[in-house]
Amino acid sequence: MAGILLIGFMGAGKSTIGRQLAAELARPFIDLDQMIESEIGMSISAYFETAGEAAFRKAETQALAKALTGDEVVACGGGIVLKEQNRSLLKNHPTVIYLKADPDQLYQRIVQDQINKRPLADDKTASEVREILQPRLPLYEEAAVIQVDTTGKEPVAIVTEIVERLAKQ
Repeated sequence: MAGILLIGFMGAGKSTIGRQLAAELARPFIDLDQMIESEIGMSISAYFETAGEAAFRKAETQALAKALTGDEVVACGGGIVLKEQNRSLLKNHPTVIYLKADPDQLYQRIVQDQINKRPLADDKTASEVREILQPRLPLYEEAAVIQVDTTGKEPVAIVTEIVERLAKQ
């Protein structure tokens, strides 16, 4: 059985939903950002500072290619769709789920998250975050097989919806 890949903007719930979905389906869970941090030996924020975004995106592509081979539930980073090679890998995978949410809710989730540091969104205004999100929207939609709106929903409801939609595939 193929893995399940979760894509979407930062704050959409990929890690939270991914962990709960993996538990519900009795599958392993991989957070691609944590996998990358383990492989590069530092935080993504530090890597962005020292090596730059291009180097991070290269490491991200390598991690994605590895993650595609298993049956895990994989939470991909919010910018995974920016690179054409990644979009191609995603489009050729049978189970890519786009978790989307209202931009205002995404912004609120980002600023309230004290655990995850986001190099491209820290210290940004709501309109600046929207500017980052806008060009990515069609890329998420293009890469996904299933789209699930997470706006105003509790994680358990989102997981239930995903499980039901996967059963219909």
